[in-house]
Amino acid sequence: MIHSIPNASIVIFGATGDLAHRKLFPALYQLYQKGLMKENFSVVGVSRKDFSHDKFQQDVAEAISEHTPGTDNEKVKTFASHFYYLKMDVTSESSYHELEELLNVLDRDYHTNGNRLYYLAMAPRFFGTIPTFLKSEGITNTDGWQRIVIEKPFGHDLPSATKLNEEIQQSFGENDIYRIDHYLGKEMVQNIQVIRFGNAIFESIWNNKYIDSVQITSSETLGVEDRAAYYEKSGALLDMVQNHMLQMVMMIAMEPPGELKPEHIRDEKVKVLRSLRFFNEEEVRKNVIRAQYSAGSLKGEDVPSYLQEDNVDPQSETETFVAAKLFIDNFRWTGVPFYIRTGKRMAVKSTEIVIQFKQGPMALYHAKTEKYQPNLLRIHVQPDEGVSLTLNAKPKGDTSDLLPIDMTYNNKSTTDMNSPEAYEKLLHDCLLGNSTYFTRWDEVALSWEFIDRITSAWQNGTGAPITFYPSGSMGPAESDNLLNTDGLSWWEPTKVREDV
Repeated sequence: MIHSIPNASIVIFGATGDLAHRKLFPALYQLYQKGLMKENFSVVGVSRKDFSHDKFQQDVAEAISEHTPGTDNEKVKTFASHFYYLKMDVTSESSYHELEELLNVLDRDYHTNGNRLYYLAMAPRFFGTIPTFLKSEGITNTDGWQRIVIEKPFGHDLPSATKLNEEIQQSFGENDIYRIDHYLGKEMVQNIQVIRFGNAIFESIWNNKYIDSVQITSSETLGVEDRAAYYEKSGALLDMVQNHMLQMVMMIAMEPPGELKPEHIRDEKVKVLRSLRFFNEEEVRKNVIRAQYSAGSLKGEDVPSYLQEDNVDPQSETETFVAAKLFIDNFRWTGVPFYIRTGKRMAVKSTEIVIQFKQGPMALYHAKTEKYQPNLLRIHVQPDEGVSLTLNAKPKGDTSDLLPIDMTYNNKSTTDMNSPEAYEKLLHDCLLGNSTYFTRWDEVALSWEFIDRITSAWQNGTGAPITFYPSGSMGPAESDNLLNTDGLSWWEPTKVREDV
């Protein structure tokens, strides 16, 4: 059952930024036009720019029209009328007094009962400052609920993440802190649980007796673009592996929860991280590949190397690609390698999980045909969303060869509307108080502990040296060798449209 959102005021810090414009405003509008947000809500946009309420409402309407085709102009106008603007220096105590006054008026006018959601769509350096002032200036002191949403990155290593968490928890309890990872809002990432636990044919063989290996690929065709200042400090390891890639590993590897409740599900995800093998320096060298894109060609056009991008240090060793072989040392997964790879300027845009099953009795056909391949379950996360199962059958005629056939379900080819945008799902959840698809602190801490081992080895020079791959490829040869040594190879991502 889809629940309506309770009356609430939403405060977006960084409301004139790209995230708010492209994701948050359209996501909130989708909830509104579906009837999940009624008329008793208000949104306060906070930024340092000089905006009036009218100008802000105009910008909100334009953002929705740009990113949500086919909108009803009158409905958009009514929706935008719930938006208010406050110019604010978030480091100034006095600015919060103005915010409190405005919120109190909106509580009265929209009957929001003191329910408030604070969304930090700002630079990470303010993640500790804003919650501290919200608490100290009494803004969170209402009869309603108070929740705070924090974008990544949550720290840059375990010590910084711990310090930030301690600071935030002085103002908000753990149950009111929503650390957002938009990958957890994607339709097919959430569908992993249903595919597994809702189908006995999969859950009964979801273990090391039947599964040979797991591959997770998240590739982008874009380069670093205008994010070089951020990317130079993070690289692919912090930008993608510490959060998105490990989240998908957890969703695939978790045990069935006792109940479909947030804490039960998050408990099982944390258990995966506790069973994840934390590498020593030699294991980092052996199992983790880092690389950087060089010049190449994409869609017939020449593209520059990472070192030629604007605002990139010409001597930079920042990785734009990471591949790794991971191990989960528990009863279900011992002996099953989890291969992950993620990178920029790759041949295709795709996020896909491939479960490769072991060869069964049909392996007797292997010597007779080159067409034989193992059974595969592919979960297509983006751009298209769906699932496909590769089986082996006999082709027509008098032959003992095997013919791989695909049974495929694709959301976008069977429905007229795209699946709900990830931010729409996650905003809906946090306004309802459903923390299932948000990361808990122990999850964050364990992921940073794992990543810090890799970062330390690279910094000490004991990890594998950085290598290079041409733009438009699927990564360096070292990534292929990671699987070749196990007698495996990367499955090419399913070819999908790039117009998403």
